[in-house]
Amino acid sequence: MEPRVSEACHAWKDGELSIPSHRLQVADHISHLGVFGASVPSTISLLDPSAAVELQSLKSFTYEPHTLQTGLAVPPTVVQSVTPTARRTLDLAAPAMAIVGILLLTVGLAANLAAQPLLLQRAQPPLDLMAVAALPSVVPLVMPMVPLEVAAPLMATAAKQPVTAEPDVKADAMAEAEEHQAQPRQKQHHPRLHKSLSLACQLLDPSTARPPLMEPVAPRTAFCGKTTAHCDEGCQSGPCTGTPAIPAPGPKPAPANPNPGYLALASRQAGVPAMHAGLMPNGKVVFLDKVENNTQIGKFQDGGPHNNQYAYSVEYDPVTMAEPKKLGYNTNAFCSGGAFLADGRFVSIGGNAPLDFIDPTVGNGFKAIRFLDRPVTGTTKDGQPWIENAGNQITSERWYASVQTMPDGTLFVASGSLNGLDPTVPENNNPTYEILTAQGLPNGKPRLEMEILKKNQPYYMYPFIHLLNNGQLFIAVAKSAEIFNVATNAVVKLLPDIPGDFRTYPNTGGSVLLPLSSKDNYAPEVMICGGGAYQDITSPTDASCGRMRPLDAAPKWEMDAMPEGRGMVEGTLLPDGTVIWLNGAKQGAQGFGVARDPAYGVLIYDPSKSLNPTDASQGRWSTGPVSGIARLYHSVALLLLDGTLMIAGSNPVEQPKTTPSLGKVPSEEFVTEYRVGIYTPPYLAGPNASKRPTALTLSSKTLKADGSTFTVKFTAPAGNKAARVALYHGGFVTHSLHMNHRMVFLDTTGYQAGATSQTLTVKMPPNRNVAQPGPYVVYVTVDGVPAIGQFVMVG
Repeated sequence: MEPRVSEACHAWKDGELSIPSHRLQVADHISHLGVFGASVPSTISLLDPSAAVELQSLKSFTYEPHTLQTGLAVPPTVVQSVTPTARRTLDLAAPAMAIVGILLLTVGLAANLAAQPLLLQRAQPPLDLMAVAALPSVVPLVMPMVPLEVAAPLMATAAKQPVTAEPDVKADAMAEAEEHQAQPRQKQHHPRLHKSLSLACQLLDPSTARPPLMEPVAPRTAFCGKTTAHCDEGCQSGPCTGTPAIPAPGPKPAPANPNPGYLALASRQAGVPAMHAGLMPNGKVVFLDKVENNTQIGKFQDGGPHNNQYAYSVEYDPVTMAEPKKLGYNTNAFCSGGAFLADGRFVSIGGNAPLDFIDPTVGNGFKAIRFLDRPVTGTTKDGQPWIENAGNQITSERWYASVQTMPDGTLFVASGSLNGLDPTVPENNNPTYEILTAQGLPNGKPRLEMEILKKNQPYYMYPFIHLLNNGQLFIAVAKSAEIFNVATNAVVKLLPDIPGDFRTYPNTGGSVLLPLSSKDNYAPEVMICGGGAYQDITSPTDASCGRMRPLDAAPKWEMDAMPEGRGMVEGTLLPDGTVIWLNGAKQGAQGFGVARDPAYGVLIYDPSKSLNPTDASQGRWSTGPVSGIARLYHSVALLLLDGTLMIAGSNPVEQPKTTPSLGKVPSEEFVTEYRVGIYTPPYLAGPNASKRPTALTLSSKTLKADGSTFTVKFTAPAGNKAARVALYHGGFVTHSLHMNHRMVFLDTTGYQAGATSQTLTVKMPPNRNVAQPGPYVVYVTVDGVPAIGQFVMVG
């Protein structure tokens, strides 16, 4: 066996690996050609102190979507493109073992790679394989696992390849290697890769056989704590040794709703993949996507700054169903967070790196702040593009960040990846928060570390955040939760772990703050449903749901369950107080091609009902209609002014495609979905269809959360028995999160049962802890049936 291969496998046997940081330089066009299936007409040199090889054609690269990632194998070397195109520099974590012999791929090996798909994107951010043949040098803490039957023959082939040196760069490579060798070495283990690594090395050198790993070993870093949230197969501390005090319930059958509502397709399709969405104050819906190599809406042909480039955002009119208006932006908004500002503007924060080989007009979005202005009154700004100022950026890069509007209108921006790379490597992560002003601008202060995010790495991105009625925040990530005081930068209370699987990205379920009202002094109650075990297409999903009143003296999770496990399930509040849960998958996780068995049915949840009634038909859960459209990764749902629910998106592939391909890894069984669905809930279906209140007028559309009053007038159907007024904020919707989503039932006087002409005096919430500033919709319901809502601004 090639000596360095033997040395590497013996090092693996002895458990010795060091994890330095290396620089990877690679031309953009090389990596993107790889992802589109084209051969690379250029040369890459993999340089090592003692070896290098030239690779003429490579299909094992993927570009997801901003960097070439070698997640499973990067030796202590500098990787350079010898082509004259622009280079990008990244910091990666990689093993220091010099297994150069098995990392080197030739043209012949590249052909083998093309013949059998090897890019197993089982982590998002993905950990793509530059060279599966380098399996023994894999960082033993990454999450994907290469099938042995694929990896072993490639390793054997690669180990036989001749190598040559590059004298013009050898000295630099040797100097870098010497620097890494001077770093202390430490033993590393990861249960999910232990078996594959052991068997792979054993194939090449039987003397390197290593006994099974029976017990979890010490974590590589100090991320993981002692609670159930901080240990698992996907966590750096390894599997949990204990079990939660309260087990998560399994699936719980639910009866069919006697009036389930119905699903229909909108006459107009979305135009772009609907990764992010929001209902704007002008009543239109904005869809916002990442940079793509094609979109349904097509290219700008207006002579403007994005002329002849595809549109990645549109303004969609759900009333007229007119052709969506193309909206340009200047930075890549891929997996951003967002909110509405106090002045009504929609803001998207963070994102990802540029894909200038696709669109040179769109720049780096990692630190970007994008604004879209659509006032409550007037149409002069309809169709105008996103506004960005390169001088206004967040303090650090954030991809998959959550955003919460605070009572004073400032924005709490938390979590995110620094570079989109392997989240099991702490140098890639940003477990911090920062504050933006009420105008959505930097406040000049540094970011601050959050322990709950740090401890829950790699399951720390897109945390669930809800504003409580005391101005503090409920924050949940993985299985952990806490109450956090932003003003003092302090944890107020550590809350019990939620039983069950992981609840946040990449195994995100959904979370809602249940409707608030004065009957219990606006006491908050949080609900979390769904989730999953790990990021792979084989992952089971969680059927359980938990409800908690975090400000109780002794808060605890009240557990319930959906009829089936779901990941990527999202909850949307309705004006009658019920919650619609839909979208997602019964197996798999978030990421490209790592979910299957779509969850097609609508679930209807009534939080006012009993948990375990004697009569099951009186329970909280019931089932609604079933769709024929998969809504997986990058789907959205949001309430429209007319009380129906818009459902859009599903784009679980790296670049849009509309024809499925079977048998591929990652899966391409489910592809880009442009159709827009409309769910009509029970309150507008069947006998309720003709009972909508009409002629709604408000005395003012500029309101204050200070206990002041305003009046509403409307016409009610004859024989009416009750009326309610809800103040509703839909929030920024993405990845099954509805950031800032909340609804407050307002106190009213003046209702007259049975009267068709009604005038109500409505009292606003007492303060901005209950209703933070920004745009809201006022919905009036009569016997549960909503009038068409109207936007107002709350200050």
